[in-house]
Amino acid sequence: MDPHQSYELLRSLTSPVVAITATRDGKRNGLISDAGLRASIVPDVPRLIVVVHKVNYTHDMIFDTGRFAVHVLHRGQFDVIERLGFASGRDGDKLAAVPHRLGALGCPILDDCYAWFECRVLNVMDTGASTVFLGEADEVGRGPGRDVMTAGFMRAHLPPHLKEHYLKNLAAAQDWARERSRDIRPVIWRGLKSEG
Repeated sequence: MDPHQSYELLRSLTSPVVAITATRDGKRNGLISDAGLRASIVPDVPRLIVVVHKVNYTHDMIFDTGRFAVHVLHRGQFDVIERLGFASGRDGDKLAAVPHRLGALGCPILDDCYAWFECRVLNVMDTGASTVFLGEADEVGRGPGRDVMTAGFMRAHLPPHLKEHYLKNLAAAQDWARERSRDIRPVIWRGLKSEG
């Protein structure tokens, strides 16, 4: 099958659009992803998985601290997608204009979202270009938002001033990942590298 056709089929497997946030050494950051999903059917074992590309600044924050927060976005949050998805935290404070507070584990918790989960990392899996983080939520909350933002909705309703930037970023991310996707290394999660 043509790779572009298979990619379009893979897109049907994406999760809702989520903002993933973390804190390390007093610096807060976040990113946008469509790769977060439930990893438990047990109500009192709230686990989820997120896939974070290694090129993202937030990746190392999560890997070093063993903590992250996932926010399921609602359909009115294109401003959050723009702030967290179209710049690098290496270049500035992406959360400066996004109302948030620190959660019990120290992760930024967005004031506006559909739902949020503040997690401790339980395990990881290397994919070459990214890391799959298995987290267990210590804290869970329901935000004020309605109507979950899906990846399909986001792509169909992305404001015109962001569409070209989105496609350019996607192509660059795909090129970067293509070079690293076959370099999978076994990882044994030994817990936190640092508490900060």
